[in-house]
Amino acid sequence: MTSEFVSSACPHDCPSTCALEVERLDDYTIGKVRGAADNDYTLGVICDKVARYRERIHHPERLSHPLKRSGPKGSGRFEPISWDEALDEVAAAFKAAADEFGAEAVWPFHYAGTMGLVQRDGIHRFRHALGYSGLDETICVTLARMGWYAGVGKLWGTDARDMAQSDLIVIWGTNPVSTQVNVMTHVTKARKERGAKVVCVDPYRTGTAKAADIHLAVRPGTDGALACGVMHVLFREGFADRDYMARFTDDPERLEKHLETRTPAWAADITGLAEEDIVAFARLYGQTERSYIRVGYGFSRSRNGAANVHAVTCLPAVTGTWQHPGGGALYVQADLYNIDQTVIKGLDVVDPEVRILDMSRIGAVLTGDKGALKGGPPVKAMLIQNQNPAMVAPDSVKVLQGLKREDLFICVHEQFMTETAELADIVLPATMFLEHDDMYKGSGHPYLQVTKKVIEAPAECRSNHEVHCALAERLGAEHPGFAMSAWELMDQSLKASGLPGADDALKARWIDCSKSSDEMNFLNGFGHADGRFRFAPDWRALGQAHGTAWQAMPALPDHLDNIDAADKDHPFRLVTAPARRFLNSTFTETETSRTKEGRPTAFINPADCEALGLSDGERVRIGNRQGDVVVHVKPYEGQQPGVVVIESIWPNKAFVEGLGINALTSADSAPPAGGAVFHDTAVWLRAEPSGEGM
Repeated sequence: MTSEFVSSACPHDCPSTCALEVERLDDYTIGKVRGAADNDYTLGVICDKVARYRERIHHPERLSHPLKRSGPKGSGRFEPISWDEALDEVAAAFKAAADEFGAEAVWPFHYAGTMGLVQRDGIHRFRHALGYSGLDETICVTLARMGWYAGVGKLWGTDARDMAQSDLIVIWGTNPVSTQVNVMTHVTKARKERGAKVVCVDPYRTGTAKAADIHLAVRPGTDGALACGVMHVLFREGFADRDYMARFTDDPERLEKHLETRTPAWAADITGLAEEDIVAFARLYGQTERSYIRVGYGFSRSRNGAANVHAVTCLPAVTGTWQHPGGGALYVQADLYNIDQTVIKGLDVVDPEVRILDMSRIGAVLTGDKGALKGGPPVKAMLIQNQNPAMVAPDSVKVLQGLKREDLFICVHEQFMTETAELADIVLPATMFLEHDDMYKGSGHPYLQVTKKVIEAPAECRSNHEVHCALAERLGAEHPGFAMSAWELMDQSLKASGLPGADDALKARWIDCSKSSDEMNFLNGFGHADGRFRFAPDWRALGQAHGTAWQAMPALPDHLDNIDAADKDHPFRLVTAPARRFLNSTFTETETSRTKEGRPTAFINPADCEALGLSDGERVRIGNRQGDVVVHVKPYEGQQPGVVVIESIWPNKAFVEGLGINALTSADSAPPAGGAVFHDTAVWLRAEPSGEGM
């Protein structure tokens, strides 16, 4: 056949969900992958990871046949079996666990290995139809969502495409140079067309910080203090828009009184920034009507993350920048997509009495913690799809301990032999996004995209949906969704949502779900019942389903001092930021990614290196109460003394001693409703002689 370019969409919502054009060389082979130039968000630009997807999809180490463990867990010894044999074994194990301990002893586990609404979310239909334990998906977005909802009330904001009209762009707690390159495309337009200034707030000098005009290198977990110090100046120096606040916010007078003691000096003491830099940033923001804040996930991954995000969302509410073209803020556009997923997720057969287990606490769950198990039975069987908890979950020492239990049956449906797959009893080969039908909603833009498979799946790879349906049949689960194809599920869901059917959506390539400019910028009111932005959030309403943790939240924007603070025994604060060429554990399989990233490296301030006697390339042992790891050192000027950054996420086996960075990160559940705290870790450092730790 003649090669051709076919429309598709990236399944890795980073959160760009780029519109793609993929070169199909024949029924089984792709060539180039490029961004869709006629999509006005993607604008033909994609990250280098996805641009070389051919390397991943045609990787010689892809799983191709079902496998059964033939040695001890973790031995790496497997033997090929047929799909029928594999599925029969999985079904038998799930049935045995349910018969002995109840259906809740089975825990289907997934997350964002693919972001498609059918292939990712269909596992919930499987779960609900059989009464298996639920999954609280806290590992990535919960804290940021709570912080944004608290004030704004809806998960949308100023269209990212409007950045071209901005005079000031504040990139707060995210590194789009690495993780959402399209943001930088729109930043560049604003710079060229309007001379826009760019401010980056991040604990270390990322690629984005290097490209910014101003970098505010805060201490980890102190963003709320910076936001409050800025608001103090906005009120004190007359930059607050009192008319706007009277119309659109809940209690500006109380906020102003509260902020009287949150001075720039107070904020400087907490953040480590110079007082004059905080004042200068506040004045720049206050003087610029067209100020756009791009809110990221990074600064939410802390015990005070929700409070930090809420404090930052208060800034455009104080100055009223929502009123101006190119002004306002954006976290994600998730609530623009009103997709009816009843049939996809099996929402019509949900039993509200079935327990929901926190995925971020998988280590505690699998090692029998009664609180983590919600007082229910032990987890005895798991289906893990497109997720690698052995590597990416916090408190990985405990996670590995749980996954290695001989009495725990694990089926992993995956594209590569990940570190989690190595601990499975049955391993099933999975398709990639170009080998199945699906639909995608973007977080960073308003486009819904429906895609058909571009090429046939290699060897015996099967999609998530096919596995759900095959297991459901063996287990006697009844639901209309199991008798439908992925395309039929999409068609039904789209039409139930008042949208064009799957065929029409495919023909359109993408559907713009954005609202009017006034609605996107909340000029008709914010997302709460009274239409007002909340400086004083109702944390109880957001967190009461998760117990009493909400009670720890501050009544007004503030620095919530609940972080894993540095102390005498743990004088450094650790940030585990994403590496440019990895996306969680995805792409760590490709040689190009590994070669360009090099090896796990600790970025340490030169003053700290000198004090510890560390030189470039030497080894350092980093630890806390949970464990310790050995990495190589790189002196780096880009962060404050006392801050250590290890860009991840590398496989455990890439570290000197075979134990990865999440051995140090905590599985503590953050208020008000849970969430992983990957960037909130106090550690000690010591030089490691080169002959040790081999």
